[in-house]
This record gives sequence, structure tokens and C-alpha cells, in this order.
Amino acid sequence: MKNITILGSTGSIGEQTLDIVRNNKDRFAIRALAAKSSTERLEQQIREFEPDCAVLYDEDAAKALKEKVKDTSCRVLSGMEGLKEAVRLDGTDVVVGAMVGMIGIEPVIEAINSGCDIALANKETLVCAGHIIMELARKKKVRIIPVDSEHSAIYQSLRAGEKKEVEKILLTASGGPFLGRTKEEIKNITVKDALKHPNWDMGVKVTIDSASLVNKGLEVMEARWLFDVDIDDIEVVVHPQSIIHSMVQFTDGAVIAQLGIPDMHLPIQYALTVPERIPLSGKRLDFFELQKLTFFRPDTGTFRGLELALRAAKAGGLLPTVFNAANEVAVKAFAEEKIGFTQIPELIEDAMDNVRLPQETDLSGIMQARDAAFEYTKGRLSC
Repeated sequence: MKNITILGSTGSIGEQTLDIVRNNKDRFAIRALAAKSSTERLEQQIREFEPDCAVLYDEDAAKALKEKVKDTSCRVLSGMEGLKEAVRLDGTDVVVGAMVGMIGIEPVIEAINSGCDIALANKETLVCAGHIIMELARKKKVRIIPVDSEHSAIYQSLRAGEKKEVEKILLTASGGPFLGRTKEEIKNITVKDALKHPNWDMGVKVTIDSASLVNKGLEVMEARWLFDVDIDDIEVVVHPQSIIHSMVQFTDGAVIAQLGIPDMHLPIQYALTVPERIPLSGKRLDFFELQKLTFFRPDTGTFRGLELALRAAKAGGLLPTVFNAANEVAVKAFAEEKIGFTQIPELIEDAMDNVRLPQETDLSGIMQARDAAFEYTKGRLSC
């Protein structure tokens, strides 16, 4: 029996993780659940899964939740300190890091310090603090197991060879809903259009990031840290069918890929059971129905989010933090229909070129860079 804590239990990854727990009650138990402010949904999860502890980052929402579940034995906590306390609970085996945004960094660090394995879905944790996270995980002998379908595919494919035998990582991208469109054609797209991903069912921010290819840029940065490879040894390949989830090319020319239907249950479950595989119900890949797979180079001229991410990744230091923070502000503004879709990369580039960065790249420096990028980008929105 593995005891699991889920950071971001009311989001897409969190809900699908709970599906897996629900279907494998003899293998998994929920130790703690955490979300940002979804009082009603978290109450439902508490009553079903009976965790020892639940956290809402929003303090007012936490007060409301505490009143709602006072008839249960579940302790309700709030804020960043609440998140940290939840991951420190004795007996926790795996912490699923699925909170969206930079809010997820500090509790993941706390979990590693507590000796828990991390099933990581939060991109920002490695994008902004990869140099801290991976070194700390090595020191504490903790596994960082990827949950993203692409990184899970790479993780699985790497089992075919040794680290020294890897020549290149081939990171696949669906291309999003606007694949093949020109700069002119994406100028006036709506939020509704951006949320119509052709293959995956994801949360709002990740879906918009996928449409802009920012998501793929964040995944390149993640892969650099997860698999200890140079940025130049990661190649993005647009694969619209989302059947090949990513590949590894070895020094002898062999390419090992992981294939499957677009369903996040598989990589989530694998992250919880690795190296074992257990049964998972659902549709299977039918090659006769599929018939063909296609591949394209990414259009970084039209979708500049990827190009800017690669620039930030190569520069290193705190620039990835600025990239990420500016994108968070820009995506929120687009989702609220305050800016157009093509303004997202414009705001990111503006921040990358103009935000003053602290000298230190420790956690304090990361948070200072984040706050500076937030403030600068929000200021540009009001101009």
C-alpha cells in the first residue's frame, strides 16, 4: 500500500490521479489533498478518500472548508505553510506535484527534504528551480518521476539503454489547435478557440500554453533537468496525432519510442507504480484504424513562445523564471480577454529583455525574479 499526497487534487492531473486511486484501493491510499481554492470539490474528495489532512492555499476558502468538514477527522490547513505541513506527514510515500504555477516549487522542495518520491506534473518546479530540485533529490536519494506524457515516454524509453548511449531526445508536440496557421490567421483567435485542443483534455492554462507552443518550450527546459542533457540535444518534433508521446535516439541510430492513445491516466499510473506496470482499463491503440503517423518541424516564426523558451533555456540562470512568470501573467490576461493571443509572446519577450535580475540563483533569487517579472508584466498590461 502506497500513501499518496496530491498537490493540485482538484485540477485535471489531480482528478485523474484520484481515478487511479479509486480503481486500485488495494494499492493506494490518500494521505493528504491540496488545492488552491476549490472548496466544494475538495470537500467531495475528502468525504470519498478520507485523507488525514487537506489544504486550501486560499485562507478564506480554507476557513469555509473547515466548517464544511468539521464532522470528519480531516485536518484543514491553509497557505504555503499548510502545503509544506501536508507533504511532511509521516508515512507519505509519493507526493504528486500537480499545482499549476510557481506555487508548486516550495512544497516539492519540502517533500524532497522529507524523503518522499515526487511524481512531478508541475512544469514550473524544474523550469525555474531545476538546478536546486535535481541536486537536492540526488542528495536525499529521492526519485523525481515525470508525469507529463512526453517526459514519461522519455523516462520509459531510456530504460532501453544507458545514459552514455543517448544521442538525442525527440520531444513530440501535437502542434495544438492552430497547427499550420499563419501569423495573420492567429491574430484574432478567441479564448474559446484556444481551448479546443484536438487531442488532450487539460486545464485552461496548459491548454492555452499548448496552443502557443509555450508549453513545449517549458517541456524542453524540464527535459534538460530531468534527463541531464544539453538543450541542443533535445529536438521538438510536431506529431499531430499524439500517438508517439516522445522518443530517444541512441548512439547506434536506434530510436525507442513510447506509443499509446492520448490519455493521461497511463503516465500518471506509471509514475505511481514504476518500475512495475499494473492493469489499466480503457481504449487500446489500433494500428489498423490509425493507418498513418505524420511529423513536422515546429513553426517558431509563427509560434514564438517556443523560440523564446529555447532562448531562455540556453541563457539559463533566472531567465527561465522570467519567461515562466511573464507567461503566467499573459495567459491569465488572455483567458480574461484583456489581450490578444499574439500578445502573449510579445509580453514574454518584453519581460525577458527588461526585467532586472538578482545575482543569486537560489530559491530567494528565483522568487525575487518571479515577483519582478510579475510586477513588470502586469505594469505593461496597464499601459
